Amino acid sequence: MQMETEYCSATMNYLGGLQTVPVEVSIKNGRLAHHLSWQSNGFELINSKSAVQNWSNDAEIARVYYDEMSMLARAMTGCDHALVAGHIHRNPEQADLHEDYAPIQFVHSDFTDNYGDLLIQRYRQNSSEAASALSSSGITVDDMARAKRLLILQFWRNLGPEQMDYPLAFCDAQSVPRADMHSIHVPNYAGGDFAFDTFAVTPPPSQDAHEWYVFPAMTRDEAVAFRTFDSKMVATGAPYWTPHSAFLDETAGVNAPARRSIEVRATCLFF
Repeated sequence: MQMETEYCSATMNYLGGLQTVPVEVSIKNGRLAHHLSWQSNGFELINSKSAVQNWSNDAEIARVYYDEMSMLARAMTGCDHALVAGHIHRNPEQADLHEDYAPIQFVHSDFTDNYGDLLIQRYRQNSSEAASALSSSGITVDDMARAKRLLILQFWRNLGPEQMDYPLAFCDAQSVPRADMHSIHVPNYAGGDFAFDTFAVTPPPSQDAHEWYVFPAMTRDEAVAFRTFDSKMVATGAPYWTPHSAFLDETAGVNAPARRSIEVRATCLFF
């Protein structure tokens, strides 16, 4: 008999030596788990309507959505500034341009302990996106470097049909010990010039040791907020990571539409 919160079983690709290891896991329905929060578990579902009319228009997204997500990040975290300097579309057209823009079917958490320093270095390179984000917040990169705390809160939004082929699942940070997290180097992402380290995750000791959740039937008026870095938690050794991965949702059927989603990252600064 299934637990009332279980959504499905699925295969997740974990790190195993120099290759991936498929592991069958149970994924719970996050809509029925009312205890989830980004502070405690690393992620949560939020209501979040946007004024964006054309999600294919990158200029409109930069003009409208970045400010919306910056305001939302400030409201959720209490930070002084929240910088948003880019977005990623995941859909078939973007995947054709670069394979890194396909849904990532590998259990990972985006950043490791050194990400704060790397990000400040990145902002010092003065890309147009970074300069615009700083200008919108009225601060400089030197101000950014003086922040007492730097937190990354990301937002994932479904832009396509409510049921899709490869939805995104999130793992409760409290269920994944540091020993399961392993740093791997990413020399570039999608052909970019920014090198960083990411956490790959090794298989759990038992099927249910890592607690996985998905939010079925997400609409454009919802988003999942999830934490991928927090300098304060790095300093204390707390689990700031939020492992996540796309998975093949067999409940959607063999003709499920391809996933269409957008991701933005807010760099939250506390002074």
